Amino acid sequence: MALVRSAHSFDAFRALADRRGRPGERLVESLTEARVTTGDGPEAWAPAIAARAGLPAAAALGPASYYADLAAPHGDRHVRVCTATACFAASGGEHLAEAERELGVAAHTASPRGDVSLQAVRCLGYCYAGPAALDGDTPCTGASLSAQLAGREPPRAPQIPVADVTGDPVLLGGVLSREPAWHVWPGTVASGTADEVRREVAASGLRGRGGAGFRVAAKWEAAGRAPGTVVVANGDEGDPGSYADRLLMEADPGRVLEGLALACFACGARQGVVLVRSEYPAASARMREAVRQAYADGHLGASVHATATSLDIHIVAGAGSYVAGEETALIAGLEGARGCARPRPPYPAERGLWNAPTVVNNVETLAAVPWIVRHGGRAYARRGTSDETGTKLVCLSERFARPGCYEVELGTPVRRIVTELGGGLKDRAELAALQVGGPLGGFLAADALDVPLSEAGLSARGAALGHAGLVAFDERVAPQEVLRHIWEFAAAESCGACSPCRVGSGRGLEWASAGTPPGHEWERLARVLAEASLCAFGRRIPPAVHSLARAYGDRLAGWGLP
Repeated sequence: MALVRSAHSFDAFRALADRRGRPGERLVESLTEARVTTGDGPEAWAPAIAARAGLPAAAALGPASYYADLAAPHGDRHVRVCTATACFAASGGEHLAEAERELGVAAHTASPRGDVSLQAVRCLGYCYAGPAALDGDTPCTGASLSAQLAGREPPRAPQIPVADVTGDPVLLGGVLSREPAWHVWPGTVASGTADEVRREVAASGLRGRGGAGFRVAAKWEAAGRAPGTVVVANGDEGDPGSYADRLLMEADPGRVLEGLALACFACGARQGVVLVRSEYPAASARMREAVRQAYADGHLGASVHATATSLDIHIVAGAGSYVAGEETALIAGLEGARGCARPRPPYPAERGLWNAPTVVNNVETLAAVPWIVRHGGRAYARRGTSDETGTKLVCLSERFARPGCYEVELGTPVRRIVTELGGGLKDRAELAALQVGGPLGGFLAADALDVPLSEAGLSARGAALGHAGLVAFDERVAPQEVLRHIWEFAAAESCGACSPCRVGSGRGLEWASAGTPPGHEWERLARVLAEASLCAFGRRIPPAVHSLARAYGDRLAGWGLP
């Protein structure tokens, strides 16, 4: 991940890296700064950055050629076009070619004069209004995307439609009612204890909302309040179809920071880090401003609210990688390396960032903590299901009649979300397949929506909860094109750290592009991917493909379960 300067305590963040790490840990920061000054490829400028740090050229060429933001050509005008699932479903994938024609430059290739560059990315978080692009940091969305990029129409970026259907929102209270954050933190740090915070979170049954669903209290307990513990708020929301983290970081950043502060307090951490993906420039700006305000208000610093508690929080920006949102890959990126998954054990809670005990929690997860501490864990546990408690932000894509972000209780029937909240598909189109939980989450057929929105319910149908983004496909997009899109994503975003995923994703894309069912070869590859991949990315590819085949039936014969 690329390190971006925050107004407060960046020197402390750097000093921590100096104490814990090796000379190259600030390397990606320097690479990011150099990237914006040239249109040349990394091989032309990265070795010099390494030399100034006293490192071999390979130390800089590794991350510079790995992260999409560093490797892609940058002209004076740099346009990022979203090619992720929701935007693909919105246009059938035609919007990228239209943007290339309008701008007169192919994606990933600088124009002859170097003034315009075009980059295909996944995802920009405008799934409710796609297709989308960022012209510099200016968002453009909708069916007239190419006209906006050409200047014939003004940029259009509607606000995220938001609604609560629980009656007492845990996550959207600040967004909907402008309820200010930082109500819980002052009293907790002044008169509460870390044990009390941990007990309430344990009683709540809160699980991670980033996809893995691990019990939050158990992860905190694993760190053991060891000296030097670091807590990371993971805002690298890369699942196409989800924009909940972007909503929270842009519309209610103080609540995210308060949740992180409470997590640091519970874990005995004096350092917190917020990772914001580079595709969310507005979220980065809002989080940085919220950090500055938190220091000014005494919520952060050397002596928080005149107590013995010290806490510094730093904002870090990503550099473009889906897999780098996985916690071990995220840690590698923060340390200046390629964002590749690492074998476990050791687990991050034992040895993570700069070899310190590290707790990584998703942004949405942390945003629930202030409500839990304020109202009590038991009140939270009464919501949702007995095994999966609480509420969840569900994001509906542009194909729905009423796209937007809805707070629902876990266990809410998917059919209710699709038909009542989403209003079915726009223009009365028929639902062909529903993607749940990201590109490798899984698919449900239109007649298979009678399933609760929960990890247990969805996994029983071969899908996954993930970030709970719902992307609808109608009949305008052929099943074979959806299949090829999934394999393109897998091949492009595989970190390459393990052979099953690196080779297997490329092989699957070859088969999908050829249009010929691979038969027994696919069965063998599916077993290898599921059993030998280093992280969940590779292991999730076979279930995602199998669920897509079930959703479309005979139209994708040969790609189903053995």
